[in-house]
Amino acid sequence: MCGIAGIMTADGGAPDLSALSALQAALRHRGPDGAGEYNGEGIGLVHNRLAIIDLHTGDQPILGPDGSALIANAEIYNYLELREAMPEVRWQTQSDCEPALYLYRRDGVDFANQLRGMYAIAIHDPVEGQLLLARDPFGIKPIYYLEGEFGFAFASEPSALIGAGLLAGGLEERPMNEMLQMQFTTGRGSIFRGIHRVLPGETLVIVQGRIVDRRRRAALPLAPARTLGETAALAQLEQVLLDSVEVHQRSDVPYGMFLSGGIDSSALLTLMARLNDQPVRAFTAGFTGTGAHDERAQAQAVARQLGAEHHQINFDEGDFWNLLPEVAARLDDPAADYAVLPTYKLAASAKAAGLKVVLSGEGGDELFAGYGRYRDAQRSWWVGGPRTMRRTGRFDRLGVLRQVPDNWRDGIQAAESTLGAADLSRLQLAQAIDCADWLPNDLLIKLDRCLMAHGVEGRTPFLDPEVADFAFRLPDDLKLRDGQGKYLLRRWLAGANPMAKPFARKRGFTVPVAEWIKGRGAELGPLVAAQPGVEAIARPDRVTALYQKSGKRQGFAAWTLLFYALWHRRHILGAPPQGDVFETLATTV
Repeated sequence: MCGIAGIMTADGGAPDLSALSALQAALRHRGPDGAGEYNGEGIGLVHNRLAIIDLHTGDQPILGPDGSALIANAEIYNYLELREAMPEVRWQTQSDCEPALYLYRRDGVDFANQLRGMYAIAIHDPVEGQLLLARDPFGIKPIYYLEGEFGFAFASEPSALIGAGLLAGGLEERPMNEMLQMQFTTGRGSIFRGIHRVLPGETLVIVQGRIVDRRRRAALPLAPARTLGETAALAQLEQVLLDSVEVHQRSDVPYGMFLSGGIDSSALLTLMARLNDQPVRAFTAGFTGTGAHDERAQAQAVARQLGAEHHQINFDEGDFWNLLPEVAARLDDPAADYAVLPTYKLAASAKAAGLKVVLSGEGGDELFAGYGRYRDAQRSWWVGGPRTMRRTGRFDRLGVLRQVPDNWRDGIQAAESTLGAADLSRLQLAQAIDCADWLPNDLLIKLDRCLMAHGVEGRTPFLDPEVADFAFRLPDDLKLRDGQGKYLLRRWLAGANPMAKPFARKRGFTVPVAEWIKGRGAELGPLVAAQPGVEAIARPDRVTALYQKSGKRQGFAAWTLLFYALWHRRHILGAPPQGDVFETLATTV
């Protein structure tokens, strides 16, 4: 992938070149293979390239014959089909991104509706005097912006905007409360005051440094389930998934995949093995010597059955203490999801093995209904359901925070209200709510920041328009059956690769952070309690006591405060990591 950024001035004057240079420098880790700049009237764009397709002629910006310019953090998987459908175009490159420039000439603001892929795209049209920003419907690729007296600025990461001196930073209260209570934030507003997200599927039109239009492309077909029998559904599922995996493998550089041993990644590996002549390189993380369930043995059995080259990566307690400050520094848009830790090490391992692209199973749970909360959503009220999503926060009734916030569910309630107007089943509604915020603002932020920190691109074949159109409109009983989610996907995998044991009860993927934290709680508690960010929101004595307690809820709360303390030091106080967790927390800011 790549890093993109730009500035459009309100008065048509030249943008601050030092700010543009700072934006480009801050995003260099996202694109170590090249850099490009574009300067037009009242606008400057910068690009850092991670070369994946068209390694020799695909540098950006790409300029159109009318003077328009494109920069993109994108992989457009249907680029070959788009090129074939526009025979009149004299293509300058073999880049997958160039078709977007000509779709804009043809379709105007709605150009992104034809794209199949993950993208954050910026197009400057000097004839119309406008800048367009477009983001893919699932929000796989991020893009942030701010408006000020100077005009408009955008970047792939919010920390780049702050580091370029375009605003002072500072916290927004509601997103901070959301992160503490849910581990992620919702909606357009980021946790940084004045910085906003381009929403998934949104296209913005900016003129003279001001947003003048917004369009939205939906990720999901918000319509009732189709009438479809199991036999027909199985046949369609195989074709849809095979097609998606095939186009997600389009690459001019080596690729592999992350294999957890679960349903989604086992299905991906099964399909990749069919499509590749050489052994697929698969990477699995595990936790030796802890109480956490370790699925490396199951992943190894699946990999061996399919002839994959399997890499087992151990993540131990030393990795936890040593890597966490660095990981918190990378997640500028915070997601206090402990799965960031093994993901970060897996990305480093894939990079060390010579890979630049990794396929991942993100999105399988959301589209095929894998979470336990989806079962709750289907229950009738007399057996305890249906229940509202995320009704309990991590710090409820723990007595740790100075004041338990009452606005942390506002974003979820907004999604519930908006999506509740559609003609959806209870299960579809729960899935759509997750796809609105949890998916882009937790799981996909995790994947983006962890992989891009190492110059590796993450691809998600389940999060594809063709897959979404099929999966979301499956009948509910082909998603949930006999107390298990992802029924149809399990049923297909049972026939395609019985070694995956898809109907066995899964224990899930859990990082033993609570176990490691409790083991050193007496030392860690006072350090966390003394951090300026934590002291402002929590009672120090209660924080110290929290790190001495057992219990699942206490462990989650202790992890969240530890992550927040490290995140706050880096992104609010401006203090970079100084060694491991203990060394970093003990360093005076």
